[in-house]
Amino acid sequence: MTLQSFFWASPAVYLSNERRASRKFDAKNGLPPATPSPAPPPPRKVASDTTTELSRTPANGGTPNPQNSAPEASNDNIAAQTFRFRELASATKNFRPESLLGDGGFGRVYKGRLDKPGQVVAVKQLDRSSGLQGNREFLVEVLMLSLLHHQNLVGLIGYCADGDQRLLVYEYMPLGSLEDHLLEISPDQEPLTWYARMKIALGAAKGLEYLHEKANPPVIFRDLKSSNILLDQDYDAKLSDFGLAKLGPVGAAELHVSSRVMGTYGYCAPEYARTGHLTLKTDVYSYGVVLLELITGRRAIDTTRPTDEQNLVTWAQPKFKDQKRYRELVDPLLQGEYAEIGLSQAVAVAAMCLQEEAEVRPFTTDVVAAFSHLTAASTDSEGSIEKRVDGEGKPDEKKMDGDR
Repeated sequence: MTLQSFFWASPAVYLSNERRASRKFDAKNGLPPATPSPAPPPPRKVASDTTTELSRTPANGGTPNPQNSAPEASNDNIAAQTFRFRELASATKNFRPESLLGDGGFGRVYKGRLDKPGQVVAVKQLDRSSGLQGNREFLVEVLMLSLLHHQNLVGLIGYCADGDQRLLVYEYMPLGSLEDHLLEISPDQEPLTWYARMKIALGAAKGLEYLHEKANPPVIFRDLKSSNILLDQDYDAKLSDFGLAKLGPVGAAELHVSSRVMGTYGYCAPEYARTGHLTLKTDVYSYGVVLLELITGRRAIDTTRPTDEQNLVTWAQPKFKDQKRYRELVDPLLQGEYAEIGLSQAVAVAAMCLQEEAEVRPFTTDVVAAFSHLTAASTDSEGSIEKRVDGEGKPDEKKMDGDR
């Protein structure tokens, strides 16, 4: 089955009460009534290496459906390869357990090697019991990643829509997810250095900046979390899992996108959870939660901790008001190996991203600028001296090795 035939054979809007295995939630029982969208403005040129323009208008010239999460596209617009199921079964050794990399939201991910040209890839196999919602996310991901290209977005190599099989083929990310290195580390595993954490924060921000500022129309990722940030061998971060992504508002007349509330508990912006209104600032809040995880080494929601510490944002917010308490936020595994000024700047950015009112949260461009400066300051010159904080919270002059 071609992607085009699969697209037109699929309903425009999927209704499903099934819940995601990755702790995703659906806070409403149905979709809000469809209302006609205002006509989009004329296409604009985008200043980027890859100009990305996504169409909201159906190919037949009909009225756009505001519930659609991805642009309508013909096969001519799809850059991804198509694979037969038997090719991917061979690449993953028939999906044997030893090839398993992990579980995604709607299926398992396997390591594989394509016969031609021998490329190592990650193959995500959709669980056939995931229903219409799973099929919808498969379609959205193929369309989005075929049209969006950036060094901080995971690359989609191809897909398989063979019979009832639905598989996605991605570039292989050797270090796995941020969650693997930050929240699920084993006793013998080295924790991420402070510099690596700030580098990852910068990469994730650059990915969001591309979606928000350079894609046309903008794209709301909607499910930013540590398990959806993948790392290459140099700890460069790439956003993955675009199944919940939606086209953002366009023009002054369209302030938000109405949507069923879907996402991951602990990362979801409060105004989105209350109203179902999506804006670019919804992603900024989620980014703030991830940044707080990078600083603290704690999960967004951790029911194994005392009651007043289970929600990371609630626990951290009182400490934002007093700079002397910032060191209470630092991951103990860092053992004091962090730049004091860098900590203050990172906490300040996290606090701004986590503002209750969406309007006062920063734009992703501002976040990228802040972390570009932060990471540059950590590696500026070979003889630079950084302030290190010892185990008792006292500043200690020490030359840092790449900020570690």
